[in-house]
Amino acid sequence: MAKSSRSAPVRRSPRAARPTAARAARTPLVPERPVAAVCAAVFGVLVTAEVLYLTWLLVAPDADLVAVPRWLALVLVAVALVPLAGAVLTVLGRGRGWVVLLVGCVVPLLGLLGVAVLFGSLGAGSATWWALLLALGPLGGLVLAAQRPVRGWTAR
Repeated sequence: MAKSSRSAPVRRSPRAARPTAARAARTPLVPERPVAAVCAAVFGVLVTAEVLYLTWLLVAPDADLVAVPRWLALVLVAVALVPLAGAVLTVLGRGRGWVVLLVGCVVPLLGLLGVAVLFGSLGAGSATWWALLLALGPLGGLVLAAQRPVRGWTAR
């Protein structure tokens, strides 16, 4: 007796087949947010907190500074809001959110490194190390914001 085999007919159409229910269930509708994007956003919030804290130290009434101009405090608050906006844009996956976060981390990093150089040249060893420790926040945000998964997540 001959064995008859029933195989599925071969599809010869140039058009793609309609998606089946099993194939549609496997493909996610919304791409998954990378962990690096969340970590970059956390560092953006950390940078915001650092800059606001240093601004508060500068304009506190017991800082023994004669008169810190209000425009300087407003500029520092604006500088602090840039990484916060970048963190929100990065978490939401908005276009070029990583660039906003990157720029928002570069400015405080340069400022903290300048303060560390100033304190180092004045011989204040402890203050120099604290400034370098505070510079780790913007450095971490800078490194994480420039990674490929974060750039890909915010390029949609």
